[in-house]
Amino acid sequence: MSKIFFFDLDGTLLNKDKVITPKTMEALRKFTDAGNHFCINTGRAIDSAKAVYNGLGLDFKGSFLCGSNGTEIYSVDEDKYVYKTGVPLEMVPQILDLAEEYGIHCHTYNETHIVSRHDGECMDYYRRVIKTPLIVADDVMPYLKTAPSKMIAIELHDHDKQERFRKALHELTKGKLTLLYSNPYYMEIFPSEAGKGSAVKRLADILGIPVENTYAAGDEQNDISMIEAAGCGIAMINGTDLVKKSADVITSEDNNHDGLARFILDAI
Repeated sequence: MSKIFFFDLDGTLLNKDKVITPKTMEALRKFTDAGNHFCINTGRAIDSAKAVYNGLGLDFKGSFLCGSNGTEIYSVDEDKYVYKTGVPLEMVPQILDLAEEYGIHCHTYNETHIVSRHDGECMDYYRRVIKTPLIVADDVMPYLKTAPSKMIAIELHDHDKQERFRKALHELTKGKLTLLYSNPYYMEIFPSEAGKGSAVKRLADILGIPVENTYAAGDEQNDISMIEAAGCGIAMINGTDLVKKSADVITSEDNNHDGLARFILDAI
């Protein structure tokens, strides 16, 4: 029976140079050649996940991309979404207004662009890695034809201010949205029925793969749900303490030294 391995990107599958090292790539090739499934499970939107997949030269049969913290699941082989949800459209301007009240940068996405009321330092920092094109407009709603996969709030200098915004947003949205940090600066905002852990269960169910044949590896807070949902949850040794506490096993090497290669081969 086939298996599926879910990977976070930064700090997990990718090294500091944003590439997969040859040893880990060879392990992935052996895993997928044995009839198993490869899945990138990331906070990035699908267009960015696609760019990474193609940019790395990946061509594994049976590949999937779970984007925007589980709000989008995309089949690479079939070139189509197999699941999609998003932040309700009516909530988007409310969230942006609240972010401005607290002095927090916040933006969202359509299928091809980042959509934001503002450019500036936070956006420049975000787009060092995320190369998705940008639309800046006082009114973002004409650029959103469907519910956006997620929103993200960024604060580079004052985490306490970000926390005050998070608490106010929690009150505003009344539990309809999940608010969590993917790193110390970024707060992900997405529907509560989604999440990386939900993506693990949802895609495994679509493929008819039992939970015990699922594997997931990550290093940050937004990876915890998928690590806990998988049959085998793997924390990177370079990950946060919370991630390590949630995992079944911890790698002995970090993402710069093929920490996952042994676990990928053992899963065959």
